[in-house]
Amino acid sequence: MRGHFHEDRERRSRHPWGGRGAHGGFGRGRGGRMGRFLEHGDLRFVLLALIEEQPRHGYELIKALEERSGGGYRPSPGVVYPTLSLLEDEAFVRSAGDATGRKLYEITEDGRKALDDNRPAVAAVFARMSEAAERADASGPRVGRAMMNLGMALQQRLSGPVTPEALDKIVALIDATAQAVEKA
Repeated sequence: MRGHFHEDRERRSRHPWGGRGAHGGFGRGRGGRMGRFLEHGDLRFVLLALIEEQPRHGYELIKALEERSGGGYRPSPGVVYPTLSLLEDEAFVRSAGDATGRKLYEITEDGRKALDDNRPAVAAVFARMSEAAERADASGPRVGRAMMNLGMALQQRLSGPVTPEALDKIVALIDATAQAVEKA
């Protein structure tokens, strides 16, 4: 039940780029509202399906969902990480630290069995995401997605110890990018 509280809270929140929170699945497209991507409990099995394709980190799962939907759906870390913990508690995934110290999740045999029972629902979610990606506006969601990617990368990179040299490099990259955008 731990993950459901976070999913419900996220469903009620508003997304900064328009529409509802990540779990609600609303975003901007040519037709305005894109529709609901996930029903209650779908995220668990969608994450399992992505992990079955290849072992992934939480951040990679967020990115994969965002890419599949053309930027129209981006679950927040506050939804994804508790759901991954729930999947681990259920023995549907196992995790191991990699060289960077981040958890890499892989599906277990029990996870495959649970996923097999829910493949039609997962296929339906992926179909809705594909449709949304096809309808996505050419610029708005792409720029918003790129800005969120930068914010997420910064948050992840700066969440641990950072050397002064690494911080200088990050600041220089941001400044150079801002200058390049002004000239574009």
